[in-house]
Amino acid sequence: MKKRIKEEQLQDDCWIYIMLLTTLTILLESLKKYTFHINNVDLSFSILLLPFVYFLSNYICKKYDYKKAVAAIAISGVMFVSFSAIISFAFGERLILTNVSGDFCGYVVSQFVNLTLYVFLLNNTKVSIILLYLNYLFSLIIYYMIYTLIYLNITTLDNYWPVYFITIGIQMIICLPISIIDKNIKKLKTT
Repeated sequence: MKKRIKEEQLQDDCWIYIMLLTTLTILLESLKKYTFHINNVDLSFSILLLPFVYFLSNYICKKYDYKKAVAAIAISGVMFVSFSAIISFAFGERLILTNVSGDFCGYVVSQFVNLTLYVFLLNNTKVSIILLYLNYLFSLIIYYMIYTLIYLNITTLDNYWPVYFITIGIQMIICLPISIIDKNIKKLKTT
């Protein structure tokens, strides 16, 4: 009886994290217009939030299960596209499909790559901080690669590479404490 009640509570709690992931992805899109400067390069504040989005999807996978994490990614992706369309309509701007599709494809594919590697690490290895750290970084690189291929259609822009390397460098610093925290989260054992 107690086990069933605990499982029901876990099912209910999962939606809180799914809503949080959705909120973070919407905030990620909102912060793209706000920039700061490093070495004469404009960087979006959204780069500071992106590693936390991967962390949250990994947390959902670790605490609940893979299916809940996939549902969270799907819901947050759909809400992200819906938010972009609504905001474009509300401000009377034209919805640029390559921008939205680049973000959406980059987000979804990199999240699934992240989640697939994460589940493999959880099930087949003794997870170390280094492996978690490399998983986060690889997922971020996949995100930028797909975003660039769809959105920019060209990677030899003069300002692109400095922005790319500074962005990855900042996110490398952010991913280190996230990896340590992730390592210390205990996996829920459901039987």
